[in-house]
Amino acid sequence: MRRLFEGGLVALGLLAASAAAQEIYQEKSLYRNIVVVEEQGLRCMKFGRQEGRQTCLSLQDPQVMPLAYTKMLLGALYLKPDPARILIVGLGGGTMPSALRKLLPQARIDIVEIDPSVVKVARQFFGFSTDSNSAVVIEDGRVFAKRAQKQGRKYDLVMLDAFDHVYVPEHMLTREFLLEVRSLLEKDGVLAANTFSSSRLYDAESATYASVFGPFYNLKMNNRVILARNDGLPPLAEIKANAQRLEPGLGVFGTGQDQLLPLFSTAVQWPAGTRILSDQYSPANLLNRSEKQPERKGLW
Repeated sequence: MRRLFEGGLVALGLLAASAAAQEIYQEKSLYRNIVVVEEQGLRCMKFGRQEGRQTCLSLQDPQVMPLAYTKMLLGALYLKPDPARILIVGLGGGTMPSALRKLLPQARIDIVEIDPSVVKVARQFFGFSTDSNSAVVIEDGRVFAKRAQKQGRKYDLVMLDAFDHVYVPEHMLTREFLLEVRSLLEKDGVLAANTFSSSRLYDAESATYASVFGPFYNLKMNNRVILARNDGLPPLAEIKANAQRLEPGLGVFGTGQDQLLPLFSTAVQWPAGTRILSDQYSPANLLNRSEKQPERKGLW
């Protein structure tokens, strides 16, 4: 009886939360169904009406990052505190370029987003904007990488944060794509990639990144963020020194070394001999289609 009662309370809580969520915008774009909702003091972008949230903005303090994965992505600056040229693949609500512009006002920021409707929604509802030192390119992320590779472009920091309504597009999970991305990095350039912390692709994804970049820092909460450097990982002593230097700036966004440093791990959490994802073997969307997606809604 008690179990039935507790289950009823949970159901009522879910109904109340659902009722409290207010949908303020909806658009079916060429690529996805974009929904903007306000709930629990947050304004969030969703792709469809599933649980996963792509971006959330605190209505009380827009600078504070409500979602854990955005804070973990800022941990990339612990490996490269002063990147001059930055590439971000996947815009969402524009949380990352907006934060990096405040932290690094002189940096050049290129943003790649396949869906022009996402850019429009980011500008209208999440305060995203560009300036003379930043630009949005409407293009598939891999097409951009190939073009940039041919043009000889180089970046100090590349952030991969491209998602569709299921997961990372499978052509952007393969070894070939990651090699293209690595070719865009300066000698000491840093890669930061946002993925899921729980997925049937976790092992293959990890092995694929390791095959291209070698050891990487693994930060895990609701999402998993992979951090790698082109010339090998800096030691933790360097990470801690950079964290101390960046503490005042990151504090504005509601994070810092006390939250981020304990997450840095180089533990190998996948079996030896795990098959690497390639352009010929990339079952990403097939494997993830039946999975729930709670990861992107994680608060910190």
